[in-house]
Amino acid sequence: MDILENLKERGFVEQCSDEQELKKLLSASKVVFYIGFDATADSLHVGHLIPIMIMAHLQKAGHVPIALIGGGTTLIGDPSGKTEMRRIISLEEIKKNSEKLLVQFKRFLSFEKGKGMLLDNADWLSNLKYIDFLRDIGKYFRVNEMIKHEGYKLRMERETGLSFIEFNYQLLQAYDFLHLFENYNCQLQIGGGDQWGNILAGVGLIRQKTGKTAYGLTIPLLTTSDGTKMGKTEAGAVWLDAKKFSPYQFYQFWINTEDNDVIRFLKIFTFLPMEKINELAKLTGAELRKVKEILAFEITKIAHGEKEAEKARASSKAVFAKGGEDLASLPTTILSNAEVTKGIPILDLLLEIKLAPSKSEGARLIKQGGVYINDKKIESINLIIKADSFKNNSLLLRKGKKQYKRVIIR
Repeated sequence: MDILENLKERGFVEQCSDEQELKKLLSASKVVFYIGFDATADSLHVGHLIPIMIMAHLQKAGHVPIALIGGGTTLIGDPSGKTEMRRIISLEEIKKNSEKLLVQFKRFLSFEKGKGMLLDNADWLSNLKYIDFLRDIGKYFRVNEMIKHEGYKLRMERETGLSFIEFNYQLLQAYDFLHLFENYNCQLQIGGGDQWGNILAGVGLIRQKTGKTAYGLTIPLLTTSDGTKMGKTEAGAVWLDAKKFSPYQFYQFWINTEDNDVIRFLKIFTFLPMEKINELAKLTGAELRKVKEILAFEITKIAHGEKEAEKARASSKAVFAKGGEDLASLPTTILSNAEVTKGIPILDLLLEIKLAPSKSEGARLIKQGGVYINDKKIESINLIIKADSFKNNSLLLRKGKKQYKRVIIR
């Protein structure tokens, strides 16, 4: 099976320009391709794993990925799929974010010479001269065509409108593609479904400017079976930075996958061969727990390394078996002897360890019987946590059936 068919079978492909020609190109030669990532945060999150995995699959097939950090375009902000203007962040913050993102990409992709590249579009966009850019690039764009772009239409219908600075984003993204085409022989751009208009703008710019052909491919927006956007939890985004979202939390996120999603996620978020996934798809009922454990382990291994995946799996089994001892990977809060001796109100503790977003929400959870300490239901919102609550200087707090936090005295 050729690589494009494999990507389609795994659920990576929403649409692509000139599919038959792209299939021939990918089958006949080593293709340089790119995906852009804005530097709006200092960590990648689960939503980024989808484009990262398609890059990894293509790289394994012999093609060359360019992970493009949008150090330049982040200064503007892409309006695609957004109902409000993005927050403008400083050059200093973008630079710090970019440096951290570059480190994270190296977990998933090889950047050895000839195998892959890490680039930042600030290197060429920050040096553009406005008049020259309008003359050389702007002349290829028609406003009446641009405003048909769904992202622009959505923003123009709202009271806040679309700022001129955001209107320029499509030109800059198209110019990125042209620059990479001319300087790195990059023939394919991949992006989310909301990027289709921007990608086609780059394909068109290359054709008009050089007379040559480039290609675009989009990845579908991934939602869970209940229609919610993939990668969100009650606590917020599922970050790939272990300091923001521990490997144990990451593992548990995948363990909690809905039954209807687990096979689909195995196809997208692991490198397991389709033959193996098709065999696992035959399992039902209680056996699905084993499939979820495979999913959680495989993707945690990819994101955090095999050692952390092993620790997270062991901790998960220990917690759910009630009485296991390997809890080292659980999200942990350390309290001093002085704090414990004085006593800590349970609502204050739930807020501190982020098991509840507010004291009022913590009180609501306790009243509904949803909070446990060492597997014993908490009955009173006035409970004071003292030394006698701890066993071997450790206690386990649980919200609902699956969300655990550990507190230790040190």
